[in-house]
Order: sequence, then structure tokens, then C-alpha cells
Amino acid sequence: MASSLVFSSWIVLMVMALGTFSTQTEAARAFFVFGDSLVDNGNNNYLATTARADSPPYGVDFPTHRPTGRFSNGLNIPDFISQQLGTDLLLPYLSPQLTGQRLLVGANFASAGIGILNDTGVQFINIIRMFSQLDNFEQYQRRITTLIGAQRAKQLVNQALVLITVGGNDFVNNYYLVPFSARSRQFSLPNYVKYLIVEYEKLLQRLYDLGARRVLVTGTGPLGCVPAELAMRSTNGQCSVELQRAAALYNPQLVQMIQNLNSKLGSDIFIAANTQIMHNDFVNNPQAFGFVTSKVACCGQGPYNGLGLCTVASNLCSNRDQYAFWDAFHPSEKANRIIVQQILSGTNAVMYPMNLSTILEMDSRT
Repeated sequence: MASSLVFSSWIVLMVMALGTFSTQTEAARAFFVFGDSLVDNGNNNYLATTARADSPPYGVDFPTHRPTGRFSNGLNIPDFISQQLGTDLLLPYLSPQLTGQRLLVGANFASAGIGILNDTGVQFINIIRMFSQLDNFEQYQRRITTLIGAQRAKQLVNQALVLITVGGNDFVNNYYLVPFSARSRQFSLPNYVKYLIVEYEKLLQRLYDLGARRVLVTGTGPLGCVPAELAMRSTNGQCSVELQRAAALYNPQLVQMIQNLNSKLGSDIFIAANTQIMHNDFVNNPQAFGFVTSKVACCGQGPYNGLGLCTVASNLCSNRDQYAFWDAFHPSEKANRIIVQQILSGTNAVMYPMNLSTILEMDSRT
């Protein structure tokens, strides 16, 4: 009898504990990420593609000190946002570990190499293009509906924070990939930018149709100032004029499109993050942010360590916090932290119509 009571009490405690865990997991705000290598945290590890970051020295400063698929020496932008939300770091959607309660935290759908356009990144062959990322988001919602029911699944998605980072590859891995590229022969640069904005709006509209109601949309960084472009296009260490012109045309039109879309939807669904200005701060004045250089990548080879891939055979700096760029294209962990600080608390010059801290404060009252 006594053993039966003990067993019954143990069952009750286990049920209570599981119920508490479920409630706590669901109470935390879910987070979803879409986009390219700036935010990919390992989906491409599961694909037969060259656009991967699954070998050392990637991840050298990650808590495990091992490569994870993030194009960083450590944490990337979604990781720092997850920390602000007080949730676990997101798993890639393709990870076999993304099951059960872990699904309720959210998921990262991003894939290195992709762009707004389906023909961007064709050289990487097997990557998850934007339309497929959104298809995966739809599949994700079916999975959580099975787990927690349709009404709670809809609420989880509606109340989630979403980050989408895409567009840079449409320039560096499409329009400017090779001289006289197909897209550069089809469009002048101003018309290409307009075309990208029209296509991007379609992606954002589909995100909304799939239930997203708080979406951070980042622009492109200073495309012409990354070490890869300095190595290929610069003779004196100055940023590529043509790529900087592309970013200068694209980013304001992205903000305008977001304003128009929000007006059409009758709510501030989409939040524009001007990452070009954020990057420009430490690109133009690296010492003010504790960097030694914003021109030379920590890991790489050739001029500015900007040629080829970051591998075990590459030059590798000893102090990653002194470098604004980790590899030829991607910011270092420290630079990612600075960018997220601006996403959190930046003025309307970089976050329009409001920053992430304001969003979190407003939404905590509803």
C-alpha cells in the first residue's frame, strides 16, 4: 500500500512537472528566422552544397568551440536576439533534434547562399531558397498544430518575433557575380533594385499570410566594404563604389516599401533595420568600437584576407574581438553583438518605426 502511494505521488509530481515545463515553454515568445548566411545556423550542414560553415575554424569562439554551421567565429545575430528573448538558441529547421517541446521555441529556416530571387546563388546548387523556407514554415505550423492544437498554434505564430535577412546575395552572388552577368544585361542597376523590392514585397506578404505579425526586416550592409570586395575590386583600400551605390539605392527603397506595406495592412507588422548604417559606424571608425581593423578579415587569405574560403589552412587572427569581419563576407561575433544592440535600442535612423526594445515593451502589455 505504501509503495502504491509513493508510486501514485511520483506520477502526480511528474505530470505536474511536465505541465509546468509545457506552460513555461509555450509562455516564452517563439522566434523564427529566415534568410541567408548572415543568419543561417546550420541548415546547410544537412545539404550537399559548398555553402557550408561546418569545418574549423568556424565556431572557434562558440560555447562548444566547434563549428555549428554559423558563418561566424561564435554567435550570430539570431543568437543574440534569442538571448534577449530569454529563450534557448534556435535549432536549424532541418535538425533532427527539432522535435517535441523544442518546436515551441521556434526555428531557424535560413540557408546560406540564397537571395530574394530564385536564380541567386545558383553556383551553390542545393540551398533552401526563400519560397522553400516559407514552405517549411507552413510545414512547421502543421507540426505544432499536431502538438498543441490549431488555436494555440495560431496564437504562437501570431505572437512570435520573426527576423528576415536577405538581399545582399542578389548583388554579390548574382548581379555582380561575374562581368556582364545575365541580370546586369537584363536590368540597369536602378531597375534591378526596383525589381528586387517588388519581389521582396511578395515574400513579406506571404510571411504575413502565414501568420507573422512582428517581423524585423534587415537591409543590406555596406556591400562594397566587405573584405571580399576590397580584395577583388579595390586598389587602395577604398570600398567598391558600384556596390556601395547598389546598397545606397536598395536600402531606402526597402524602408519605403515596408512603410507602404504596413499602411496597406493597417499595422506596424514589419520593422525596417538599416544594417548599412549600423555597419557603417564600425566600418568607418573601427577604433571607436574596439576593433583594430574593419578592412582585413580575421580568417582568410590574399589581400585583406578576402579571397577564398576560411579553412584550417587560412590565416587566422589570435584575437577575434579586434576584427569587425570574421571572414571575407561575415561580421565577427563582436560585430554581430553591436548590430543587435542597435536593433534593440537604435533610433529611428536605424530602426523604423521602432526598435526591438520598444516592440518587446509594447507587446508585453497585450
